Amino acid sequence: MDGVLAHVIDEINEIRRTLGPRAAFRDPAFLGDLAGRLMDSPVLREQPAVRAFAEDARTFGDAPRLTRTKLHINQASDNHVFSLFDASYFPSLSLDYLVYRPLPADERLARRYASNTVPVTIERMSAGFESRVVVALFPENHLDGSQAEDDLIFYFIDKFVERHLRLTRRLMTAVTAEDGFPLVRAAGAAEVERASSWWVRLHEYHHRQGDMPIPEYLPIKRLKPLAGLEELRADVSSMLACLHDDALPAEDALLTYEYILAERLLRYAVEGIPRPNYDAVASQLLFNYLIEARGVRLRDGVIQLDPDLPAVLAAFLAEIQAIERRIHTESAERVQGRLLDFTNRYTDFDETTRDYRHIPYFAEVKQRLGL
Repeated sequence: MDGVLAHVIDEINEIRRTLGPRAAFRDPAFLGDLAGRLMDSPVLREQPAVRAFAEDARTFGDAPRLTRTKLHINQASDNHVFSLFDASYFPSLSLDYLVYRPLPADERLARRYASNTVPVTIERMSAGFESRVVVALFPENHLDGSQAEDDLIFYFIDKFVERHLRLTRRLMTAVTAEDGFPLVRAAGAAEVERASSWWVRLHEYHHRQGDMPIPEYLPIKRLKPLAGLEELRADVSSMLACLHDDALPAEDALLTYEYILAERLLRYAVEGIPRPNYDAVASQLLFNYLIEARGVRLRDGVIQLDPDLPAVLAAFLAEIQAIERRIHTESAERVQGRLLDFTNRYTDFDETTRDYRHIPYFAEVKQRLGL
């Protein structure tokens, strides 16, 4: 089987190199030709994932949905994903193939925080998935741009582990006090893998909770700072669940709390060159809020976590929730404005360029560490 999959990946990589401009991806003639090329290959047409996509491609002009493609993915009969992707934040993806291995889930976690999230390790992949940026795959990343209620969401946990060991550990050593994040500092790759799996399950669950859940309120939260704030809302909710849900196994829950905090407070904060991306904007917002509320302290450039940090995180989340609760009595535009005001209060917004800058602390850290 490995030999067959190697041929599948090689052929997909060869076809994707000849696709041409992305602007043609939705053209019925282009899709019809692509379906023909796929089905002309003896190796590719033997793959159920390829046959499902080829059928969708031939009818996309009449019904622009990848129904068979996503049905095959959601059924997870062979753990193969194949499609034509078009996502601005994952520019490496186009015609791509993936074979994955699902990671085990803690039953209590999966039951209490149910979602369509599938933490996986990649076993085979075409060129588009090799990009470090592609750490997840969402239903809307496919050519049809749609998301149905039962569509699976994939997170590539092997990439989370590599990223944490390569970047976050370096940041922890460089800018945090030695007594901070004790469980994460002691964690090996297997523990980081488990904490990552916990994180993404909790994260996706909390996106769908609250007064302005995703995807229902996604149009309001598409702006760069609000997209980041929504990610932050989900992550802080997840951290607090780890701290306060006694039904979860305590050791894994505490490790996951520290892990999410380290990733959110440190690594995300230095993303984006030359300007912060939406995750960095949100993390710098959190950093400034925690400094002001004394949840963390900055002494000689070293971040120290205060014992009251969990209470400060809860207060931070409560402020976001109080704003979002207004959606029941105020217009969407007014609530959106309030969320923007809250974000801009704790970040560095450049009125000239109408974009955000890295706050001085993390700008210096990026330069010093060459990130």
